[in-house]
Amino acid sequence: MCFSATANFVGSGVLGAIGVVTLTKVKHKRELLFASLPTLFAVHQFIEGFVWLGLDGVLSPAVTHNMGAAFVLYAQGLLPFLMPLSILLFEPDMKSRRRMLPFLAIGTGTTLYMLWALIAYPLHIFVRGDSIVYINDGTNNTALAVLYIFATCGSLFFSKVRAMVVFGAANLAILLTVMAVKRYAFTSLWCAYAAVASVIILGYFWKSRLHRPFKYAEAIWG
Repeated sequence: MCFSATANFVGSGVLGAIGVVTLTKVKHKRELLFASLPTLFAVHQFIEGFVWLGLDGVLSPAVTHNMGAAFVLYAQGLLPFLMPLSILLFEPDMKSRRRMLPFLAIGTGTTLYMLWALIAYPLHIFVRGDSIVYINDGTNNTALAVLYIFATCGSLFFSKVRAMVVFGAANLAILLTVMAVKRYAFTSLWCAYAAVASVIILGYFWKSRLHRPFKYAEAIWG
């Protein structure tokens, strides 16, 4: 998030409240992972608050690096897998769940590579232009960025649930804006604004509470 630790902690509190309300609207266990996204984003922003404290000299370099590593672990190492998986689980019928399989496969491969790269290459964390920059030489390349976008945003566009398509469009617009304005701080800024877009998830769960759960009896290959 831009500017300061305070911005991250306040944002985390707001997102946490959104996440709790969203989880109260869950009607089936298959909805749980997608409904948990606002809460996960809240935890994510909370972690970055400690990165800011470290960069401000409040925490030790070791703690700062560990908090930064935890932040990047979720943003780069887990999100490409969790996003398409959450959508696949949530989809209302067999046909729409099958459409998610290519995205899940690409997301899984992307996650495995990024997890390896985050271990194999050093992570550099610093402030530039009021934003935190996270650089790992193993994950900082265009081809991987395309796969990342395909897994995290592309899967949303192929969902049968209209609110997910809206969430995907919001995230893609945010992503392209960040790439154009502050590409160097992409990891921090996109995750922050994608978290704000979690309001769309709450709105969907709130409005659709009378129409869920979907019928999940069909197996994906049944």
